[in-house]
Amino acid sequence: MAQVEAVEPVKLLVALLWADGRSRDAALAQMEVRWGAIDFNGDDHPFDVTDYYEAEMGPSLRRRLVSFSRMIPPESLPEVKLACNRIEERLARRGRRRVNLDAGYLDHSKVVLASMKFAGQKIHLGQGVYADLMSRYRKGRYRPLEWAFPDFRDGRYDRDLARIRELYMGQRRTSSYK
Repeated sequence: MAQVEAVEPVKLLVALLWADGRSRDAALAQMEVRWGAIDFNGDDHPFDVTDYYEAEMGPSLRRRLVSFSRMIPPESLPEVKLACNRIEERLARRGRRRVNLDAGYLDHSKVVLASMKFAGQKIHLGQGVYADLMSRYRKGRYRPLEWAFPDFRDGRYDRDLARIRELYMGQRRTSSYK
């Protein structure tokens, strides 16, 4: 019979999408209150792969990856996603979001994002939240899967993900959370 093994914590990350810098900063501040210090605050990348969000959020959208110094258990992903939704709602104006927070986690072998939308590859975790495996770590980098967001597939976040992974691996070596 298989023995239950302890599950290692994962690195919480959020892909933050915005057009307005004040809303971005407010979202970052609210996330820090919720999950503690941000230990990686990535570069701003143009979000130019689709115009899907422009009607709601405006033009000239940017996306940034952030991660938090406190690691989380992977099974907490539904609560994280729902907390991000509440932040989006608090910052919305006239029913339109000012930020979009794609929460997820990274571990040594994969990147998983939370989603509220069903798709064939997604696994329901509870509370209407699905886990969406976006990429696998192979040959020195996270390799996106065919269904990953186009901006995750084109390599623009590769350095950011590498740095977040480096932080995570360092935390694993020194963490008492095992």
